[in-house]
Amino acid sequence: MFSKLHKSLQFALLIIILIATGCSAKAPAATEIPASGNEIKLTLGAYTTPREAYGEIIPAFQAYWLEKTGQKVTFEESYQGSGAQSRAVAEGFEADIVALSLEADIIRIEKAGLITHDWRSEPYGGMVSTSVVAFAVRDGNPKNIKDWADLAQPDLEILTPNPKTSGGAMWNILALYGAAKRGHVDGFTADDTGAQDFLLAVLQNVSVMDKGARESITNFEKGVGDVAITYENEVLVGQQSGLNYQLVLPSSTIRIDNPVAIVDTYVDKHGTREVAEAFVDFLFTKEAQEIFAKHGLRSPDPEVAQATSTTYPPIADLFTIDEFGGWKDATPTFFGDDGIFYKIFAQVQGIQISE
Repeated sequence: MFSKLHKSLQFALLIIILIATGCSAKAPAATEIPASGNEIKLTLGAYTTPREAYGEIIPAFQAYWLEKTGQKVTFEESYQGSGAQSRAVAEGFEADIVALSLEADIIRIEKAGLITHDWRSEPYGGMVSTSVVAFAVRDGNPKNIKDWADLAQPDLEILTPNPKTSGGAMWNILALYGAAKRGHVDGFTADDTGAQDFLLAVLQNVSVMDKGARESITNFEKGVGDVAITYENEVLVGQQSGLNYQLVLPSSTIRIDNPVAIVDTYVDKHGTREVAEAFVDFLFTKEAQEIFAKHGLRSPDPEVAQATSTTYPPIADLFTIDEFGGWKDATPTFFGDDGIFYKIFAQVQGIQISE
């Protein structure tokens, strides 16, 4: 009798201690799970451009998830150039979800063994938003920049990011190269020779290569340069915030496809798979797609795209990464150590590089 009573008192004392300490016992780091069933944290590793869109989407998802499950979701957000973000995750930054500028940066994380599911099975091949490569020019367009050929004029100062760290920079290079090769740049032949000559002419006018698309347009906003080659949405977001510059859409440009994926290794380590998958699913809802469109990004959802067609006019000659054999071919061909970009870049001197 005394033994049973003693054990009962021990059990009751243990319960009191756990309550008093907030049940702070934690599983080993290798199999870490959320400390509380009523609160969970997600870490989002994203490229810089859609920061404002996620600033509105995340609260919408938090409200949705709280109402659905009673669970509070907090977010740790990291924004940097897509290539730099991809390398950070591959090298140990434990993002639960990555939202990057291009498929090649997701592939890097796959090759590191951290993404193991078929992320392309999501709607639109896992591409949560799209955009196009465009130009930001000064108010009144004093340099009269209307299309790609105008970027080769003398005494022009161009900004574009560094392709070593920025997915946006890689899109920019392929956009101008593809436009020339497809015969849409006056003064240059419609072949690889003409496209390479045009790339050299543009790079000779580049003054600064920042580490990401956002840093590049911010530099432009501070008064550096005559024109920035950038995402269409970077210009639209700047205009929405009251900045006084203009958007120029070239007649030929590349469609930018932006992928999103959960990082299997890290969601399993953190015990966040269910909520991370729900967040990715939420990004493809009409509500989230309309928010992307509100913040300058074109939607892959046909209904949202149709509803926003006046904001996002069609491009006369719009091509895709398939023009270059997909990223599996484009990455080594253009951005490998002996790739087309770096061979031509080696001929250019005096560009300020921010890494």
